Amino acid sequence: MLGSLALLWLLLPSAPVVAGDSAPEAVKLAERLMTALGGEEAWGATHFLRFRFADFRTHYWDKWSGRHRLELTSREGDAWVVLENVVSREGRAFKNGAEVSGEELAQALERAHAAWINDTYWLLMPYKLRDPGVTLAWEGKEEIDGIAYDKVRLSFDHVGLTPGDRYWVYLNPETGLVDRWAYILESYEEGRPATAWTWGGWQRYGGILLASERKQVGGDRELPLSEIAVFDSLPDAVFDSPEPVP
Repeated sequence: MLGSLALLWLLLPSAPVVAGDSAPEAVKLAERLMTALGGEEAWGATHFLRFRFADFRTHYWDKWSGRHRLELTSREGDAWVVLENVVSREGRAFKNGAEVSGEELAQALERAHAAWINDTYWLLMPYKLRDPGVTLAWEGKEEIDGIAYDKVRLSFDHVGLTPGDRYWVYLNPETGLVDRWAYILESYEEGRPATAWTWGGWQRYGGILLASERKQVGGDRELPLSEIAVFDSLPDAVFDSPEPVP
């Protein structure tokens, strides 16, 4: 799945409320969610993030400048390190320690960028509700397991790689946080129902809250987000050198 993600937020310490065609009730819920997460100021002050997606890919991201390091082992057993900037879309790539070039580099950068979009959306979607190009609609209350959730629909206008995706977030009335989301991707066949996952394991990292647990509703799949960390500083070598991060 490739979640939608605007790039403008990368370089802004905080984003103004972008109401547009969004329903006022939904905007207020998004504001309450941001407050529960730690607030605009704390989010804007968050500089460096690290996390591992589904025990498969590790990301280091300089949120302020767009520098990004991706580490992964391919299905063929090759160890990749990609050093890119998600704003300029330029960078370098290393396969089993050797730098690649030409078409192999272009493909590696494209894959790394797509992985960044997808994986950060799974981690950071609650911070993205008021991005430019995102329209929010309030779909009332929906009771699940005895909790009357506020249900907010997200739709997108020229945002991310798959703007035809549709998402619904379920906000806990007590905590204000996201307890689950559901989505229908633009790649789904007509009539296919939404896929839903619960969000759990909320913890504070630096000044913000992040959730590490994703469990599929009605299935046995789990998608862990592990090794989460927020740093005030990281050595430039993390983003400039393919050598292992100490």
